[in-house]
Amino acid sequence: MTPDEVAASELLDRAALWSAGDLRATEVVGAACDALVAGWDGPGLRALAACTRGEADYDVPDLLPEALSDLGLSFSAVVGANGQEAAARALARRTLAGDLTPREFTFWVHQRCGHELALTERLAELDDEYDLLEFGTRSDRAAARLDAEVVSEARRLVACPHVPADAGDSLS
Repeated sequence: MTPDEVAASELLDRAALWSAGDLRATEVVGAACDALVAGWDGPGLRALAACTRGEADYDVPDLLPEALSDLGLSFSAVVGANGQEAAARALARRTLAGDLTPREFTFWVHQRCGHELALTERLAELDDEYDLLEFGTRSDRAAARLDAEVVSEARRLVACPHVPADAGDSLS
């Protein structure tokens, strides 16, 4: 990916994680600043990047859709399955980058999506397996096998094509 594509993807990921309650609004503003530095531009993106820490919590919900539109992107708030999938994909990328452990990733998916979301069902099952491993005889080999399967699932999520949000799932 080119630097501008990375910046756009990071803004979208941070938006999804902010919507899920896992990031502060100021982190979305920071990603908007990074997108400007990477060469993106537009009135919505500039307005979002200009938010102060005090304004971010109030202004991000209104400014984010236009900022993403400036990048040719749309956004699903985590109010439906599409939003949950967007947040899970964002965390899958962070897991593959080493920012999250496989265990932390499955725990988040299980807590937020449960066993109801088809895209992340296997990750919820793997979280159950981590729980069983903690209550049983802990084996480093079993933990390594689980970690490897989680990483494989994370790769699958990142490679999965994104399905556009339904009208009821969008932020705007």
